[in-house]
Amino acid sequence: MSIHPTAIISKKAKIKKNIQVAAYAIIEDDVEIGDDCNIGPHVVIYNGARIGNRVTVHQAASISHIPQDLKFNNEYSLFYIGDDTKIYEYVTLHRATKETGFSKVGKNCLLMAYSHVAHDSVLGNNCILANGVQIAGHVEIDDNVIIGGFTAVHQFCKIGKHSMIGGGYRITQDVPPFILAANEPLKYKGLNLVGLKRKGFSNEDINSLKKTYQYIYSTSLNISQAKEKIKNELAGNKYVEDVLTFLDSSNRGLIGK
Repeated sequence: MSIHPTAIISKKAKIKKNIQVAAYAIIEDDVEIGDDCNIGPHVVIYNGARIGNRVTVHQAASISHIPQDLKFNNEYSLFYIGDDTKIYEYVTLHRATKETGFSKVGKNCLLMAYSHVAHDSVLGNNCILANGVQIAGHVEIDDNVIIGGFTAVHQFCKIGKHSMIGGGYRITQDVPPFILAANEPLKYKGLNLVGLKRKGFSNEDINSLKKTYQYIYSTSLNISQAKEKIKNELAGNKYVEDVLTFLDSSNRGLIGK
């Protein structure tokens, strides 16, 4: 364990082995940090932080601060960070309100400089937020999602697994899984083919997903009609089933539809 003498660490904090804490970092009472973590200079880790193993937090990041929500009344809540996640400079992560009780960033995520995750939001595993991405409250982001720099995500939006959103856009509706999204307003731009192939998706699976989205984004079909065709023609493919499950859970409507 290596603790810089200027760091301020509560004796009540639960810190495991082989931790490095740099100059002027502050760690409050109700904090838990796993093994082999690296906390950079001027980082502040507030009450409610639950940090996994091998997590790196670079300079001046703010972890588990109180939410920017007027209904928050200092109730108990948490912010979870999964193993192997990297958090860069000036990232801000806010713990939850009483509505859900926790915010979360999953395992092996990369949060680049100045990105923000607001109260009650949940990111899955292997997600990347590029510089300046702003995630509002109550957002749900599934595994393996990449969001380009300076993109803002409206509160209560959902973003499906393996999707990739370009930089500098606004996400105000739900982004379904496995796709590319770009333009203003945000639109479906085809499957995330490079990402899917890198993850080992078969040609058969990719072709099934292409057909699925041809129905979903057909100008002659509404969502209910598209779902019926998909169920009749493509049922049984697990990735198509993921799309159908996402459609059933969507409350804000799909981008570009």
